Amino acid sequence: MPALEIGTQAPEFKLLDQNSEEQRLSDYKGQKVLVYFYPKDDTPGCTNEACAIRDNYGEFSELGVKVFGVSHDSPESHKKFIEKYSLPFTLLSDPKKEMIKSYGAGGMMTRRVSYLLDENGVVLKYYPKVDPTSHATEIINDIKSL
Repeated sequence: MPALEIGTQAPEFKLLDQNSEEQRLSDYKGQKVLVYFYPKDDTPGCTNEACAIRDNYGEFSELGVKVFGVSHDSPESHKKFIEKYSLPFTLLSDPKKEMIKSYGAGGMMTRRVSYLLDENGVVLKYYPKVDPTSHATEIINDIKSL
């Protein structure tokens, strides 16, 4: 599927997080949401990206942004990844790649893309090319300029 366009409603999702608890986009109505897609837990680029978001998480929180990382890995894998790197945000498990496909983040391979959603789940910004080390700062600067 193609990427979501700016100004369109992001598809609802219902996925398990690292604690095997169900998470839905609609549960976060009223706050901005960052959804970032990545290929695999505990690989070099994915770890760099997750740790950069972790290191800037205080600013995401201050700006009222809920952060979701999404890959096809299991909740158990996500839990280990979170514990190993002290990640303070939610990771979603999409083993059937339904959300990954509906957000245009890949098919066989998950692409490293992100979406910033407004308080109603509408796409504010799409990031088709992500530099794992500087992406968190880029997003924070964009949120501040909105």
